[in-house]
Amino acid sequence: MNQLEIRSEEAGDREAIHALLLAAFDGDAEAQLVRALHTDGDVVLSFVAEREGALCGHVLFSRLHVVKDETRFPAVALAPLAVSPTDQRQGIGARLVEEAHQRLITNGETLSVVLGEPVYYGRFGYRHEDAAAFESDYQCEALQALRWGYEAPDTGRLVYAPGFGGL
Repeated sequence: MNQLEIRSEEAGDREAIHALLLAAFDGDAEAQLVRALHTDGDVVLSFVAEREGALCGHVLFSRLHVVKDETRFPAVALAPLAVSPTDQRQGIGARLVEEAHQRLITNGETLSVVLGEPVYYGRFGYRHEDAAAFESDYQCEALQALRWGYEAPDTGRLVYAPGFGGL
């Protein structure tokens, strides 16, 4: 595999990310979600994978809140994660998630939530057992959480950014 660079998204990457999301998913829901999250200012972290000047992967984390009693605890939601169809199964998605997690931890985040394939996201430490007690419109076996600290809540209502309302 040629040299892969993982870096923060830049404003000039938006069109390439949009095209990547359209290629990686059936339909445009994920592309519209990313556009809405950017428009609303809810993006916490967005990384891209680039090889030979071409964008081949993308991961985005948006602001999520856990509401418990009268307290709103900040957390992040991982969505979407995409790798171009011709570059899948080469570890690009894993590199994106791992490097993003390191940055999130450095930035003081303590809880991440994902709605995705349990076996895939389980290898990064996400577990449904850690999300099962949360109230969520998306509560199911695919809803998983990952804690990076004891201060992260384990119950409460998950309140996603408004952009998720379009899914």
